[in-house]
Amino acid sequence: MKPSRTCVLLAMLISTVAVSGQQAVNGGSSPSDIRYAQPGRLVAVNGSRLNLYCMGSGSPTVVFDSGWEDWAPAWSTVQPEVAKWTRACSYDRAGAGFSDPGPMPRTSVRIAQELRTALRHAGIAGPYILVGHAFGGDNVRTFADLYMRDTAGLVLVDADPADLEPKAMQEDQHRGVVGILSQLRDCRNAIAGHKPLPALPSGPGQPPRTCAQQFFRGLPEGAWSPALNAKLLEIAQTKVAMYDAYLSEMEQTPSDEAYLQQHRRSFGSRPIRVLTSGNHGVGHLERKPADTPEHLKYEQETTLAQARWLGLSSNAKQIFAHNSSEYIQFDEPGTVINAIREVYDQTRKPVAAARDRK
Repeated sequence: MKPSRTCVLLAMLISTVAVSGQQAVNGGSSPSDIRYAQPGRLVAVNGSRLNLYCMGSGSPTVVFDSGWEDWAPAWSTVQPEVAKWTRACSYDRAGAGFSDPGPMPRTSVRIAQELRTALRHAGIAGPYILVGHAFGGDNVRTFADLYMRDTAGLVLVDADPADLEPKAMQEDQHRGVVGILSQLRDCRNAIAGHKPLPALPSGPGQPPRTCAQQFFRGLPEGAWSPALNAKLLEIAQTKVAMYDAYLSEMEQTPSDEAYLQQHRRSFGSRPIRVLTSGNHGVGHLERKPADTPEHLKYEQETTLAQARWLGLSSNAKQIFAHNSSEYIQFDEPGTVINAIREVYDQTRKPVAAARDRK
């Protein structure tokens, strides 16, 4: 379920004002998020290359995975802060951003395997603190199942809990995917055929927008500089492989959920922090749907499903973001940073260090 989109003109205005103020402070220097507008380190993985952004130093390394239709810039407000006290790495999944296409299908198992290979080839040893947002939560949970010895802890940022939701709710979401895939495929085919991009539905009073603006919570993103927004929009308007990757990721969602249901394992005392917004599927609070009984039930069931992750570890906690969309890393970045720091501090304790040596 993709969040609602912001007004394009308003977002551009906010973005321009924000970066102008920042440039005034920095004496006209480049915006801090510009690193995500160019490749980081391209690491060979099974005949392909994944784009990694790593900064800072220390151990355990914090590894970020982003939501569906997102890539590394989703962590631009959080990663540099975490890098002040340990190494922090974000990346573009195969096909997305600056990464090369990867083999199909794009299952969470394949994604997790590719990530671990990339980290190893980059000389970044585990164990890792895994941070996953939305669909990225499926991937980091799968990573932990496959490589528990390489997992120091887990931070789930309003992650998708569909595998733990009531069956009727899960099936309803699967039915809704059909329309999303059809729309995304139309956009992919237009780009491949060098044709005008299809328009996306716009709400009352909103300017027209094309399907290239559907990524993240809508492009341009008010939290980013114009330079980064322009580069991301360029990628979204030209990179057919990214559409292929996201189509496959969405198509594989039912099998990913089945895998997680079949491979639920204990984290022992490894720390887990579950961040819950109560606005899952909502990209901007100002565009939040009306509190109908149906919407309230959806949010309540999502919150309960996320709470079921607490049973995976003896050191687990659910943390509520009280004034945030599902993009907690944008609306309440301090909540995400503090949760990561808490997990980091827990892994540094002597008991945790002894456990990881076993």
